[in-house]
Amino acid sequence: MIKRYLITLLLLCSAGTVIFSYYQSYTNNPWTRDGQVSAHIVSITPRVTGQVINVYAEDNSQVKQGDLLFEIDPSIYKASYHKALATKRQAVALLAKAKNEEQRALNLEKRTPGAVPVLTLNNLNNAVETAVANVELAKANVEEAKLNLDYTKVYAPTNGYITNLNLRVGSQVVANSPVVALIDEDSFWVEGYFKETDLVGVNPQDTAYVTLMMHNDVQLKGEIKSIGYGIAKQDGSTGQALLPNVNPNFQWIRLAQRIPIKVKLDELPDNLQLRVGMTASIKIIK
Repeated sequence: MIKRYLITLLLLCSAGTVIFSYYQSYTNNPWTRDGQVSAHIVSITPRVTGQVINVYAEDNSQVKQGDLLFEIDPSIYKASYHKALATKRQAVALLAKAKNEEQRALNLEKRTPGAVPVLTLNNLNNAVETAVANVELAKANVEEAKLNLDYTKVYAPTNGYITNLNLRVGSQVVANSPVVALIDEDSFWVEGYFKETDLVGVNPQDTAYVTLMMHNDVQLKGEIKSIGYGIAKQDGSTGQALLPNVNPNFQWIRLAQRIPIKVKLDELPDNLQLRVGMTASIKIIK
């Protein structure tokens, strides 16, 4: 009987030791399964309105910075550019004419003082200044028309991955309205949400180990880049009749809030591709 009690006591002590060890490890090295892969999403937005005549990118394809993604019908913008060039040439000709008329009047005034009224000289000078301003305006219109013509070709602003591409030849795009999502391939990070009680002593540059659900046999190493400084308040938002919304809670339970932490990963295996939204587990080593 005593032997049985001793064995039971030893088993309880062993179990308590294991539990305490795990508790100490969890306390000293916070861990969460509430992690997710994130990256910067670049909204590809055309700068001009028109019909798409060519699409060079494919859905879920990788592109490099400067790659041509799609092209908008440039016909109307070519016409506007040529019109602006013609207006510029006309403005330059009018400037030359104004300068000639002013110079002629000045020469006549030098040969025969008083032959040209002062008001006429002032008007001729004003005409030259107006012509100069018209030339500058024409040059600006040419630059604007040239930019609009260049904007008919939309290029990738960064290296990344095209996703959810629904653009087709013949589609009508509108200026400043996003049409394609580009995931910046150089901006991936893992964001984890830790209980506030687990973040005591955790600082940026601490080491973190990440395990992806899709690749649970690979442990990735990284470091904490930042710890969130705030989260949205659940209570206090305005509800019906402009009264604050207050969620009921149990007085004997205080739930720890979740604080976001960003983890920048070190080198990745060649056969592992990060994808936005992937689930991850994160363990922080203090």
